[in-house]
Amino acid sequence: MATLAAEYRPVRIEAELDEPLSRWLWAVKWLLLVPHHIALTVLAVPFLAASALAFVSMLFTGRYPRPLFRFTTGVLRWVWRVSFYSYGALATDRYPPFSLGEVPDYPTRLYIDGPPRMPRGWRLVASWLRALPEYLLVVLVALVFRLVWSLGGLSAFLLMVAVVTLVFTSPAGMLVWTGRYPRRQFRGLMTLYRWLAHVLAHFFFLTDALPPLRPEKSGRRLPFHRHHRASTGPRGGLGSSAAR
Repeated sequence: MATLAAEYRPVRIEAELDEPLSRWLWAVKWLLLVPHHIALTVLAVPFLAASALAFVSMLFTGRYPRPLFRFTTGVLRWVWRVSFYSYGALATDRYPPFSLGEVPDYPTRLYIDGPPRMPRGWRLVASWLRALPEYLLVVLVALVFRLVWSLGGLSAFLLMVAVVTLVFTSPAGMLVWTGRYPRRQFRGLMTLYRWLAHVLAHFFFLTDALPPLRPEKSGRRLPFHRHHRASTGPRGGLGSSAAR
């Protein structure tokens, strides 16, 4: 079993390539995950509402209410497990649990230290805006899809979606032909997803740690004294242990 774990960061993903993997199960995972998609769609509105309430609280107190933090991080944790099982990674055949909590024995774990102590008032907004280049990079990808739609119509858009889908689900092809998962692609996907998780956590005020601009910089080790303080301090919160 190949293991890939991030160095310490306030937002961390641990992932294990959970082999052996079925050659054909990936073809029906979209159907098996329908209950998860329904549940996560229902959770989307309370997730946004909890994020908005937490923002108001932090504006005046600098604190993210712990119950709201547990809920919002739980939703992100659930989404990540579903993505890891399905076409986001196809790196495990173990069905994801219906849970907002941590599942330590599942092949992937998402950790977010906190709840964080954030700056108040306009300093909170200034801290959020520090990651504007990262937000713009994510938006740029969405704009490319929109541009292709405008210039080429539905057929060009669907072609681009098909190409992107092929790139991200190519492990399925390797599983069919060889029964093995391409480890190099696994490492690349996890690098990208660690970066995306950090950007999302910063966007929703779950951390004030600035995400790196380049995905390959995500997960690098912080100085030891910061690592030790964050992993052993009284504000450990959810996922406060260092990445293994």
